[in-house]
Amino acid sequence: MSVVITGIVTIIVGVGGMFAYFWLSNLLLDRVLFPASGDDIGKNIRRADAVRPWLFLAPAILALGLYLVVPVFYSAWLSFTSGIAARNGVFANYAAIFQNGTFRTALLNNLLWVLVVPAASTFFGLLAAQLTDRLSWGNIAKSLIFMPMAISFVGASLIWRFVYDPNMNVGVVNAIRGLFGAESGVTLIDGQIVDSFLLMVVLIWIQTGFAMVILSAALRGVPDETVEAAIVDGANPFQIFFKIKVPQIMPTILVVWTTITILVLKVYDIVAAMGNQYRNLEILPTQMMQYFDSGNYGFATAISVVIMVLVLPVMIWNIRQARAELR
Repeated sequence: MSVVITGIVTIIVGVGGMFAYFWLSNLLLDRVLFPASGDDIGKNIRRADAVRPWLFLAPAILALGLYLVVPVFYSAWLSFTSGIAARNGVFANYAAIFQNGTFRTALLNNLLWVLVVPAASTFFGLLAAQLTDRLSWGNIAKSLIFMPMAISFVGASLIWRFVYDPNMNVGVVNAIRGLFGAESGVTLIDGQIVDSFLLMVVLIWIQTGFAMVILSAALRGVPDETVEAAIVDGANPFQIFFKIKVPQIMPTILVVWTTITILVLKVYDIVAAMGNQYRNLEILPTQMMQYFDSGNYGFATAISVVIMVLVLPVMIWNIRQARAELR
């Protein structure tokens, strides 16, 4: 009950505090700083309108600055000054992690995740978007495909741990294998690097729904005239899809691809919940947290900076593509 009461009080204070902030700031702006009266009424209204957007942005800017910008710079500073960097130079932490075999394995695993998950999620999402639009019960199918998006990564990981369980009475995969006479009790995830693909299935399962929703909207935006012209020219359904529709929604496909790529570079929960005990399955975020939990803040922050450097170009490109699509 104490947790429930704390949550309710937090919501009341948070929402009430925001309402109070906006009401009081507008009152101060319109009644005290720039009153809409007197000889300067026109100038005061223009000044108030210029300041008002910043009042609404101020809480978000403060929160982003406090919880995002400051930690980024502080982490970068720690990576250059803490741990062995305090004794061996500012780049000592980076030199040490790149010489570490486990770090290189984690980097390789991250590369595999980046190559496989965005491609598979985008492909299956595009396929689902095209096929469900042709079904009379397509909206129901879309709801079922999108449903995993409502599950947390940890919850999805627990579901798939049951799917991969060696016990034939629990594990779906082993139960299916048993139907075909295969031996029971096979451990599917035992620490081999190829087992990373079994973990990737979880994120693909989750992100396919996201890709499907975005790409379905893009497909519906394809002009009917181009499709009808292709039909008149004798194009078959495959040619219409791959040569008419896909080229027209390619900017959206790329935005979906890069959005999932950014998520993949930051994913932690799935590997931590399903394969964190195996060194061969580690990725950069899980290794970063292991160093952080052990108190090695130099290595942990150095890895966090590496992740940020990997994410930043993809994020910048994604923002540019999204802006170009809106023009």
